Amino acid sequence: MADRSAPSCHLRLEWVYGYRGHQCRNNLYYTAAKEIVYFVAGVGVVYSPREHRQKFYLGHQDDIISLALHPERVLVATGQVGKEPYICVWDSYTVQTVSVLKDVHTHGIACLAFDLDGQRLVSVGLDSKNTVCVWDWRKGKLLSMAPGHTDRIFDISWDLYQPNKLVSCGVKHIKFWSLCGNSLTPKRGVFGKTGDLQTILCLACARDEVTYSGALNGDIYVWKGINLVRTIQGAHAAGIFSMNACEEGFATGGRDGCVRLWDLNFKPITVIDLRETDQGYKGLSVRSVCWRGDHILVGTQDSEIFEIVVHERNKPFLIMQGHCEGELWALAVHPTKPLAMTGSDDRSVRIWSLIDHALIARCNMEEPIRCAAVSTDGIHLALGMKDGSFTVLRVRDMTEVVHIKDRKEAIHELKYSPDGNFLAVGSNDSSVDIYGVVQRYKKVGECIGSLSFITHMDWSSDSKYLQTNDGNGKRLFYRMPGGKEVTNKEELKGIQWASWTCVSGLEVNGIWPKYSDINDINSVDANFIGQVMVTADDYGIVKLFRYPCLRKGAKFKKYLGHSAHVTNVRWSHDHQWVVSIGGADHSVFQWKFVPDRKLKDTLHIAPQESLVDSNSDESDSDQSDVPELDSEIEQETQITYRRQVYKEDLPQLKEQCKEKRKSAASKRRERAPGNSIRLHFVHGYRGYDCRSNLFYTQTGEIVYHVAAVGVVYNRQQNTQRFYLGHDDDILCLAIHPLKDYVATGQVGRDSSIHIWDTETIKPLSVLKGYHQYGVCAVDFSADGKRLASVGIDDNHTIVLWDWKKGEKLSAVRGSKDKIFVVKINPYMPDKLITVGIKHMKFWRRAGGGLIGRKGCIGALGRTDTMMCAVYGWTEEMAFSGTSTGDVCIWRDVFLIKTVKAHDGPVFSMHALEKGFVTGGKDGVVALWDDTFERCLKTYAIKRAALAPGSKGLLLEDNPSIRAISLGHGHILVGTKNGEILEVDKSGPITLLVQGHMEGEVWGLATHPHLPICATVSDDKTLRIWDLSPSHCMLAVRKLKKGGRCCCFSPDGKALAVGLNDGSFLIVNADTLEDLVSFQHRKDVISEIRFSPGAGKYLAVASCDNFVDIYNVMSSKRVGICKGASSYITHMDWDIRGKLLQVNTGAKEQLFFEAPRGKKQTIPSLEVEKIGWASWTSVLGSCCEGIWPIIGEVTDVTASCLTSDSKVLATGDDFGFVKLFRYPAKGKFGKFKRYVAHSTHVTNVRWTYDDSLLVTVGGADTSLMLWTYELEGHRDSRQCDSEESDLDSEEDGGYDSDVTRENEINYTIKALSTNIRPMFGIKPHLQQKEPTLDERQGVVRGSRPPVSRALPQPEKLQTNNVGKKKRPIEDLILELVFGYRGKDCRNNVHYLNDGADVIYHTASVGILYNVATGSQSFYQEHNDDILCLTVNQHPKFTNIVATGQETQQICQLQLLLSTCGMQ
Repeated sequence: MADRSAPSCHLRLEWVYGYRGHQCRNNLYYTAAKEIVYFVAGVGVVYSPREHRQKFYLGHQDDIISLALHPERVLVATGQVGKEPYICVWDSYTVQTVSVLKDVHTHGIACLAFDLDGQRLVSVGLDSKNTVCVWDWRKGKLLSMAPGHTDRIFDISWDLYQPNKLVSCGVKHIKFWSLCGNSLTPKRGVFGKTGDLQTILCLACARDEVTYSGALNGDIYVWKGINLVRTIQGAHAAGIFSMNACEEGFATGGRDGCVRLWDLNFKPITVIDLRETDQGYKGLSVRSVCWRGDHILVGTQDSEIFEIVVHERNKPFLIMQGHCEGELWALAVHPTKPLAMTGSDDRSVRIWSLIDHALIARCNMEEPIRCAAVSTDGIHLALGMKDGSFTVLRVRDMTEVVHIKDRKEAIHELKYSPDGNFLAVGSNDSSVDIYGVVQRYKKVGECIGSLSFITHMDWSSDSKYLQTNDGNGKRLFYRMPGGKEVTNKEELKGIQWASWTCVSGLEVNGIWPKYSDINDINSVDANFIGQVMVTADDYGIVKLFRYPCLRKGAKFKKYLGHSAHVTNVRWSHDHQWVVSIGGADHSVFQWKFVPDRKLKDTLHIAPQESLVDSNSDESDSDQSDVPELDSEIEQETQITYRRQVYKEDLPQLKEQCKEKRKSAASKRRERAPGNSIRLHFVHGYRGYDCRSNLFYTQTGEIVYHVAAVGVVYNRQQNTQRFYLGHDDDILCLAIHPLKDYVATGQVGRDSSIHIWDTETIKPLSVLKGYHQYGVCAVDFSADGKRLASVGIDDNHTIVLWDWKKGEKLSAVRGSKDKIFVVKINPYMPDKLITVGIKHMKFWRRAGGGLIGRKGCIGALGRTDTMMCAVYGWTEEMAFSGTSTGDVCIWRDVFLIKTVKAHDGPVFSMHALEKGFVTGGKDGVVALWDDTFERCLKTYAIKRAALAPGSKGLLLEDNPSIRAISLGHGHILVGTKNGEILEVDKSGPITLLVQGHMEGEVWGLATHPHLPICATVSDDKTLRIWDLSPSHCMLAVRKLKKGGRCCCFSPDGKALAVGLNDGSFLIVNADTLEDLVSFQHRKDVISEIRFSPGAGKYLAVASCDNFVDIYNVMSSKRVGICKGASSYITHMDWDIRGKLLQVNTGAKEQLFFEAPRGKKQTIPSLEVEKIGWASWTSVLGSCCEGIWPIIGEVTDVTASCLTSDSKVLATGDDFGFVKLFRYPAKGKFGKFKRYVAHSTHVTNVRWTYDDSLLVTVGGADTSLMLWTYELEGHRDSRQCDSEESDLDSEEDGGYDSDVTRENEINYTIKALSTNIRPMFGIKPHLQQKEPTLDERQGVVRGSRPPVSRALPQPEKLQTNNVGKKKRPIEDLILELVFGYRGKDCRNNVHYLNDGADVIYHTASVGILYNVATGSQSFYQEHNDDILCLTVNQHPKFTNIVATGQETQQICQLQLLLSTCGMQ
């Protein structure tokens, strides 16, 4: 089998040629180390001019378009484009990420700026609102956000002389922002008559509220406050793109190619016209300037960077060049020298030295260039053009040899033959022309077999054959030089190819992902000697594969940097380097090839960190070369936790049933019952798909979870206490280092994590809003302040929380495959590890993001599936357990060694003071020393080792171990079979808790006169449980099939069990041995019932719509009940044993006579009169009220009536257990509702004396016991019931005032932010059509029909054209009459010991001085104020908060010394 593994050699980015000048500005700076920082494509570059060396920041996965330098000039912030763009703050010295800011912007990040002390960062998005965000970037926390402007914003800056002030500018606007609390409020700059309203491109802030800005016409506008005070006209001849402030003054750069220096008062110092210098050219446009001391950096539109020394300003030094705007496709390497040639749509061809990292020649052509080739002797350079022509130049002096145009469409590929005699030219019109080099490029042949454009070509080593690829992915062969197509396979067999650049063909099958478009991969080049090849694709990725690469979906190493399409890639002549070029980013990347033997020396170099999955070294191919997954893990990864309906959807669903609610609310409904139930004991432990979810608490109790319940179990008293805050399956549990708090995560649409106290069982914090579908792993940090969690969404998102504040600190996408465990480093709370399917990742926090590095396996093998992990005795050491039974030992991110620990997966691991304990699928607990050198002791979990005090029976020897914890001299073990065991260090094992295993539990029966019950489940076991205080499993029996129902005989001696294959058994209720068994049906037996009294008959209902009646004594079938149109769901006998009531899946209520099974029709009034031996039916008029409003969505699955016929208990598909009064007549009865099960409550039964209600929970596998508490037995505990689905008005109606206020609708007629429609023609430009009124001489106040404005006074209507306008004077608010009392309360307060009164009306906050009767006003609101409160804390005197309609809450502060409002 061909080797599909990734190659062991790798590439390292060595140099990037180019600079992003187009569509970007202000992106070039000196760092504190006098290095130059800028960006190109998706790479941040730090260039040292002294050493002529580049360092790269590779944390982005798309084009970078903005950059800001921290005031200390070491840290750099960069923003990228993309659907979910993010900002990286990174260190220009180490090029490592410091912080990631994400989850707010969309489309891209247009500008960035740090404030004066570098604590805050402002960013502007490219979304439709050009959102402005202010970040506390170290924490990764968003402080404030506001819509920026309706049009593009080009620049933003903090005012360095005033705290909390910013200025932004862009298309036809400038805005002055103030940041107050978390609200950003803008004021638009007033252009007035001083200057034209125009687009402002850049700005800089100065002292005394002065702002300088560069305009599109080349003027500089000077602002004082928000007003334009003067303009400096003609500062530049065209738009000013960049303005840079420094100690000496300001530097500006414009489209006219000039750089101007100004002093601190913006008086001109000097002009540098770059067009006039030696390196200059016509059309040079400056996009970025940076002035530092006597050096000036200039970045141009055409990707050059100049450095100017001020005293030799006419001799700028060119330090970087790249291709200009336009796609870059042409790439060729010199056959004998370290040179690369590129040609682009900018019409230039350039030659780069790979050793000196410099441009050594350039030549401009007439046409855009699409491909290039160098002749074998290195003398000629052929260029294919977009217009169908090709040109040959001499490499030596770039002079033209020949220019030929034989085609009309673009030339895509050219290749010289290895003997140097021919040039093949492939074009867009599907043909390849062959030219004779020696005959001055005369055409000597033509290949015309293709049906699509030619994409790639290769010559054979003997120059006799040519292979081509075309746009359809076809590979064709031609004989040279004539061009005849070769189809004979024998002839093709022995051909040796001189190069391999084709993307189709057997040798390169493996480069294609399994499902991909044939045009994704743009270029390939094989290195025959190193047996590797590189590819370039449309996703910006350069990949390294083995060569040949025969099987689809091979593994590779991948390298990011280019942003979008990588158009071409080539090995240098000596295979030392790979050169790749980017289409849209028109950059040239030079990668150093590091072969295997060198890798060993570089192992100490850690891999480049990644923020994105795609920096991973592994490929996205399938798992076919991974060892088979263990069956148990396979099963677990198949489990889906998605629900059709979540409990969170309830309010919405009820809302949809509004009509029903109204009709129900108007009817008088039965009250909820007075009696209640309380959860008393739960049998079960969730082990089958969870791990490490079992711990000792501080006080020696045991905490674990099952269904939606957190359980604290006291093993001495055999009692349990419950945390009932969750409403769906809990999937994970972690304990605080002090062992007093626990965190549990649940399933849910917006799933929550609860942190609760194991002593008081009270919640301390609930975290939600970040995980979809569920939380599968949680872990506390060693100091207990942080919590890490992993979701079960498609990306398995990892979130780090400050749980006390409920604040998300950082988040990142974890992995496409399932993650099983997250662990926070106990020594460094900013570091964590996650393990999962083929996944071992080491993360560190960076601001709002986490940066991950894959575990480095080196030569020790491949990434296995990891099931558990712990940190060791130092911060570097970590240990993980694999699915194959090994323990991997890691130092930092490197795998040091593996130790065989178990047969089969290692599911659980626990670190001790001195050593470790592990548990595996093999049912063995192993104790290790602190280096995993020696196994000190093993304990096998076997029945023989069970101690006499055990609460139940071990189902099988060596059960799979899922959780281990140590404490109190014991080892606590949780198994996949739902058992919790305590292992004494000396060997005996005590069973403490057990429940059913994976599979749904449906069958439940309570004994007719003893406190025991039986359950049967899809896990193929039948179990008998003791319901008395000893709470244990008395007996268990394995069945050949799973079962769905069971029933005790009336004397309690026999137990009937219906199985899923249509058979049923009757067994001895004590020993569970068979008495008799039958099989008449093929489908599931859904319900089974003995007739009352002597138990003469047994009714057996099945899912194939029949009920069979058997005579128990003679063991014969005596009747069949036919006539149901769907499967049977419930069945009850009457007291005489003569009548059967049956419910079906089609919601039919049917009656049959026993024992023959004749169908009867009984009117509903009669049904109520019949005495029933039991009532478990869910249909009929007696229980109409148990169906919820949203009955279409959820089914009531079970019911059971108390023996006094007063209370009906039900279980439904939402996981609710409810109590109703019986009979529950009329729709939507009131009830008490209890949550503990997660989704379906499949069965409910009262015990013989009604003292307990027993419920089973389908897939949550739990058996719950509830004590029945009569009315009056209410202690003060919080009642966990809810009265009803409906809040009906019959509990005493509202007072009329309250009703009216309740119905006030505050959605506003028109928001004051945009009262006017924002389109149409401005009034003074409209051509006036006299109205009828005007013709008749009537002047009206022209008012829109709905307006918040007063009618305008009539004299404003006269035409004022000839009169001189009087300046408008300001109005000052003097007095306000009124107070808002109609719908507000508690909104009048005394201040200053009663000297002042504060209240509100309309949108004004009013401070009324009692002595003088004067008012002062707070007028920052723009709509009705609805509430007001005063801060009572002595530290915050005179602070008032007011809230308005619409979206904002304002805080006001009153400075009463001046009695002015602030």
